[in-house]
Amino acid sequence: MNRYPLWKYLLILAIVVFGVIYALPNLYGEDPAVEISASHATGKVDAQTLTQVEQTLARASFPYKSATLGIHGIIVRFANTTVQLRARDLVQQVLGDNYTVALDLLPATPVWLRWIHANPMYLGLDLRGGVHFLLQVDMATAVKKAEQAYVDDVADALRRKDAHYLSVSRPDSGGVLIRFRTAQQRDEGSAVIDRKFPELVLTDEQQKGEYDILARLGPQALEEKRKFALDQNITSLRNRVNELGVAEPIIQQQGSDRIVVELPGVQDIAKAKEILGRTATLEIMMVDESHSLAAAVAGQVPPGDKIYYNRRGQPILLKNRVIYSGNDIVDASAGIDQQQGGAVVNITLDSRAAAVNERVTGANVGKRMAVVYIEIRHETKLDAAGKPVLDKRGRPVKQAVRIERVITAPVIREQLGARFEISGMENIEQARNLALLLRAGALAAPVEIIEERTVGPSLGADNIRRGFHSTWIGFAAIAVFMIAYYLIFGVVSVAALAINVVLLVALLSVLQATLTLPGMAGIALTVGMAIDANVLINERIREELRNGNTPQASIKTGYDRAFGTILDSNVTAFIAGLALFIFGSGPVRGFAVVLCLGILTSMFSAVMVSRSLVNLLYGSRRRLERISIGNTAWK
Repeated sequence: MNRYPLWKYLLILAIVVFGVIYALPNLYGEDPAVEISASHATGKVDAQTLTQVEQTLARASFPYKSATLGIHGIIVRFANTTVQLRARDLVQQVLGDNYTVALDLLPATPVWLRWIHANPMYLGLDLRGGVHFLLQVDMATAVKKAEQAYVDDVADALRRKDAHYLSVSRPDSGGVLIRFRTAQQRDEGSAVIDRKFPELVLTDEQQKGEYDILARLGPQALEEKRKFALDQNITSLRNRVNELGVAEPIIQQQGSDRIVVELPGVQDIAKAKEILGRTATLEIMMVDESHSLAAAVAGQVPPGDKIYYNRRGQPILLKNRVIYSGNDIVDASAGIDQQQGGAVVNITLDSRAAAVNERVTGANVGKRMAVVYIEIRHETKLDAAGKPVLDKRGRPVKQAVRIERVITAPVIREQLGARFEISGMENIEQARNLALLLRAGALAAPVEIIEERTVGPSLGADNIRRGFHSTWIGFAAIAVFMIAYYLIFGVVSVAALAINVVLLVALLSVLQATLTLPGMAGIALTVGMAIDANVLINERIREELRNGNTPQASIKTGYDRAFGTILDSNVTAFIAGLALFIFGSGPVRGFAVVLCLGILTSMFSAVMVSRSLVNLLYGSRRRLERISIGNTAWK
């Protein structure tokens, strides 16, 4: 009567073994580690750098667990944070400013578990420690960039309609200023602009015989540009942080012009600021070959030109007009030139930039076009004597430095379109780094960190310890009560409850969910809710025994009739958890995820697992006379 077929026992056993294996990584903790990477896209970290790091640590007698070279750089693991901090300072001193040496915490999962992709769940900022930033978006700069983009667009629209004008520029006061020679030309130009750009509000300005139009963004268009800047910044920050290896960051909007960024596990605030503030983009410009480079270097720079330098420090004179920039790049990937064999970056442009690229390159075949790499780096500020400038707390003051470097300036051999490649990379690692930053995207507007908080690993460990203590204390109290009240059936209920916790932790690990303090509260709540199902089953069995049914019939009827009530109560709780997940945010959603997963695992453990254990204990006996399910043995 109370028997499962063999396949069902094997299935339940397989699920339990799966849960145990994939919950194991959470017991191993984390290793303090140091991550070494190039501080800018033109640098590289290779086997020679790894050897230099290993020799440096050996000479200083700093013990370390392992040192490996990966895609993103070198990772050195240590036994404790004391050695980690000392090693970071030493390695940074030896390698210099060309490399970034950051602190990190990495899972200490054994190799055999990592081989089957068994990884620990992510821990939130309140459990693992990390940094919290509140960023202010510079909306004025976003509007300025949008207005600057209209300068070329308006001029191009007027040229296409053969509308005569003197100049199109952006004045310091804002807007787009279009100058005409006569009132008739101004009226014709105004009609063209009004039809082509209805989002612009036009104002006539006539001074000293000049016929001007000042075009400004309307209120609705202005709000759209600001929203776009905020959304673009959130997307760029999320892409950059994800691709640079920070696990499960929280990046979300706060208010109309602020962004909250939380980076769990990041111990180094300077490294976190570099990740957030780091921007890399490209600007495509034409090389000015009609003027003397030597005269420009001597100080006679032609109007509209600017001197740039390539990686070897050689000057090159460019026309200071950006044809298109990294903001127009849809995709970027590293590759190998099939003809020459060198490393390249394959670029894909959006439709607007592709049309510009096709027009410009078609009209300048045989001329040179330069690709300028631009990056904002934060470096230590130095005084006149070359010593670091310190703040009130004695820490080095960082300043933003704009790095501009010509990557390549090839001759245009043919007309280009939406897809082309950038050559001139030293190696594939450099090409990969550049492609990574271009994919992440440049910030649509500058951001300023107006608030920062640090949660240390020790505080996070204390939160974990208290959370697990509360969960285990609650589990122990439930176990004592269940065993004392229901005897053998209480032992079965406690075993099913333990398996429920293991399966829940395994699911969170497999899904790589982020566990926070509210999530730990969800685990504790799941423990309390899961035991309710076993209480219903046990009480239903006792009621059947009191009604005079046989033990075998009571067990079968107890599980069958209690299942409907258990299902109804769990479905309603699941709906509530789903609503929290859909309409909540941040910690509320974390709590909802744990709650919903806990309901699923508790349904399986309370019904399937406990029923299989009871079947193994009592179902194999054909004539069952006694079962232990209360203060007395029922007959």
